[in-house]
Amino acid sequence: MAEGFLSELVADERAELEQLGSLRRYRRGDVLFHQGDDAGAVLVLLSGHVKAAMLNDGREVILAFPGPGELLGELSAVDGQPRSGTVRAVDDVEALAIPGSAFRAFVEHRPRIAFVLLCSVIARLRTADRQRVDYAVNDVVVRVAGRLVELCDRFGSDDGTCVEIGLSITQDELASWAGASREAVAKAMALLRTLGWVQTERRRILVLDLPALRRYTS
Repeated sequence: MAEGFLSELVADERAELEQLGSLRRYRRGDVLFHQGDDAGAVLVLLSGHVKAAMLNDGREVILAFPGPGELLGELSAVDGQPRSGTVRAVDDVEALAIPGSAFRAFVEHRPRIAFVLLCSVIARLRTADRQRVDYAVNDVVVRVAGRLVELCDRFGSDDGTCVEIGLSITQDELASWAGASREAVAKAMALLRTLGWVQTERRRILVLDLPALRRYTS
C-alpha cells in the first residue's frame, strides 16, 4: 500500500507524474544511489523497501526504511546539492525515476504538489526531532523497544498470537537505527526475550507482547 507522498496525489496528478518518469527495478542489496553523488533523478518507490543511511566517521547511521509511495532524492533535486545519504534496497524494489528538472517543473506549476512536498519534508523533520529527544533521554532498551514497535506498526503481520516483523533487519542495522552499539542492542534484545516480549531467530523477529512494548516506550 502506498504511503507518504504518492498517497496524497489525486488521479490526474499521479498520472502526470508517471508520464514524467521511467520504471527502474533493483534487487535486494542494490544501491539506488550513494551519499555524495551528484543530484540526479527523483525516485518514487512503487514496491519494496529501502534503507536510507548516512556515513559518519566511517560508521553507518540508519535514518529510515522508506517504503511504497515515498520519495527519494527530492531534496537534492530541489536544491542541487549532492545526495545526503546512501539508499540500498532491503528487498526487491520497483521505482519510478523522474529527472530532477522534470520533477522541479512538476512542483513549480502545481502549487498543491509543492504543499504536499512541504508536508512530507515537515513529517521527516518531526521524526528527526523525536529521534534526537529519544537519543538524549532514553536508554538503549527503550530505544530498541521503540524501533520494534515502529517495525510492527509498518511491517508487522499479526496471526493472533504474535506479530512477525516482515522487514528483514540485522542486529547491526537495528543497532545503527537505535543509535547504539551492537553489544548494547544484543543485551537489550536479551532482556526483552527474558521478559517474554520478543522471540528472535536468524533475521527474523517475533513480537509476542506488542502492548507491553508500547507501554514500555510510552
